Amino acid sequence: MKKLKLGLVGCGAMMGTHVKGVLQVENVEIVAVCDIVEENAKVVADALGGTPKIFTEYCDMVDMIDAVMIALPHDLHFECGMFFAMHNKHILMEKPLCNTERECEILIETCEARNLKLMCAYPVRFWPGIRKLKELVDSGEFGEIIQMSIWTEQLTGVTLKYDQYRGQKWLITNRIGGGQLFSHGCHYIDLMLWFLGEPISGAHMGTRNGTPWMLREGTSALVIKFKNGVVGYHGATWGARGTRLGYDFQIQTEKGMLEYEHASGEVRIYNGNGIHRPGESSRQSYDVIWKREGASSKETQYEIAHFVDCVLNDKTPLTNGRAALQGLRVIWELYRAEENNTLADLRGLGIKD
Repeated sequence: MKKLKLGLVGCGAMMGTHVKGVLQVENVEIVAVCDIVEENAKVVADALGGTPKIFTEYCDMVDMIDAVMIALPHDLHFECGMFFAMHNKHILMEKPLCNTERECEILIETCEARNLKLMCAYPVRFWPGIRKLKELVDSGEFGEIIQMSIWTEQLTGVTLKYDQYRGQKWLITNRIGGGQLFSHGCHYIDLMLWFLGEPISGAHMGTRNGTPWMLREGTSALVIKFKNGVVGYHGATWGARGTRLGYDFQIQTEKGMLEYEHASGEVRIYNGNGIHRPGESSRQSYDVIWKREGASSKETQYEIAHFVDCVLNDKTPLTNGRAALQGLRVIWELYRAEENNTLADLRGLGIKD
């Protein structure tokens, strides 16, 4: 079977996580890597066995590739994406798609006009544990959904003082395009739209407390009400000095609580046949429905495999450009409402089947 010739642009820490995934995907060959800092490109090329050709200007690699994976600072997504779109290359873009709505629209329209695959890199959507959770919800076995909560706790940004991102301090500047919600919460807005459907209204509150290196919020709390009556909640911080939940996804249903805990890799059902009594202090028992094989990771191999399959077999990516834009529109509307101290009107911003 034909292999997709893929180029990588932006060889910082983020690309390092994608490289681990690429190594587990069939039908793809990394033929070129590019970074303005040549040493960064060499590190990635070495991780891929030293076979990709190294570039410091992405325009020089365009004739070698069928598709490109872009992991640049957010404010460069549009310029780089448009270059490759105009040269008829398929694009897997690290999130967020672009920093402004108009940039997203132009890139999407250009790719559609040229019959190119444009996919946003949302690996969480493709984690087997998350897909198992979605399968259980869609089965109807556990009744209607009441509420969905997504929790993420991590320490991000402060480590840049120690050059762990090889000097890429753009993450704590206005190049990021927003705060924690825009840069990281976009994963979980995408999940809520996928799980819960049409949003109606919502509210976001953020703070820089504990994350003074951020220009906008480093900690977020948001709530969204959906057309089906379900309430979605996302609580996240980039200032976690300690963590218990880590990355945790909980869905309250009529017959119990479903959970995917990423650290353990377990999909669980809590209290499926019992009743929780107010005042109970002990943690309820649960049954493990599914468990991941292997250690916790970002599991980027699944999104990359999906992208490769879509290009080689002419399929529409699940996290295509228009789906990604809908999620960003929700975030921008939440930001606007927060600034105006009002409730966000989110009607019409859901993902359509």
